[in-house]
Amino acid sequence: MVSDAAVVPAVGAGSRLRYLVIALWAIALAVFVVVRGIPLDRGWQTVWVISGLLVLRVGYPWADKKRIVLDWLPFLALLYLYDYSRGLADGLGMPVHVSDLLATEKALFGGVVPTIWLQDRYYEPGVVHWYDVANSLVYFSHFLAVFAIAAVLYARNRELWLMWVRRILALSFAALITYVLLPAAPPWYAAEAGLTEPVARISNLGWTALGLEGAGALIERGQADVNLVAAVPSLHTGFSVLVCAFFITRVPYWAKPLLVAYPTAMVFTLVYSGEHYVVDALLGVVYVLLVMWAVGAWERRRAQAKRPREAGDPQEPTGVASEV
Repeated sequence: MVSDAAVVPAVGAGSRLRYLVIALWAIALAVFVVVRGIPLDRGWQTVWVISGLLVLRVGYPWADKKRIVLDWLPFLALLYLYDYSRGLADGLGMPVHVSDLLATEKALFGGVVPTIWLQDRYYEPGVVHWYDVANSLVYFSHFLAVFAIAAVLYARNRELWLMWVRRILALSFAALITYVLLPAAPPWYAAEAGLTEPVARISNLGWTALGLEGAGALIERGQADVNLVAAVPSLHTGFSVLVCAFFITRVPYWAKPLLVAYPTAMVFTLVYSGEHYVVDALLGVVYVLLVMWAVGAWERRRAQAKRPREAGDPQEPTGVASEV
């Protein structure tokens, strides 16, 4: 396995050129954000992440840059497959669960729907509160966190990156199977079907106060392009819980409350904004726990199986395809 020293840029020959290229890359990204907005679609995120990792390798042998491509291609291919399959899941003819999910939510909370309860007390049409801004930022973080964390981990520690990638892919495809077999509708969908009181879909409400209506519009277009009945489990909850579970033992003590606060804020945002029921979020947590257990068990078995061969097999794999 590659050590941290092999993936962190070294200071020495060519370092000035590397820093110059990194600065140019950062300027180009800043210009892109100003002109086009924060890259939220998979294509532009791929371009900026891969180019950024290549920039960090300026001055390194070409084999090192080749390895970046070999490592990331399988990961990206599987993510694109997930994106494509998720969009098709609602066209397979499976019955959409709307009323039964609503009934489950009411059963959990004594006949009350938490989304409606929260919006009755805190949502004011035409008014953007500070917590609406915070909610939009928390909701938005879902579209960047997974890729950003993957890029940072790869630049610092390839072994941790592999562990992160395995869990992301396992969680994504476990959720995809559920979307296909059990399409389920969120609270705003049930309200539009007339099954409950009106529910406002307000996850993007805060962008108005920030003067970034374009960002909200971009997210809304993305929401319209994906499966609208993929509420169970909540992957917004799942990924935020995965961030917490993956790093909780790897960060200083003072940072642990911040990790716990992230999924807590995400669940509140999702329920308040009408994007998910509490039950969706709870199932998202269950999926993460199962994925952490299953992938962790597989990694331990794999590590035990490799130990007897290490002495006679000094070669390392050149790509991630054999390691994910």
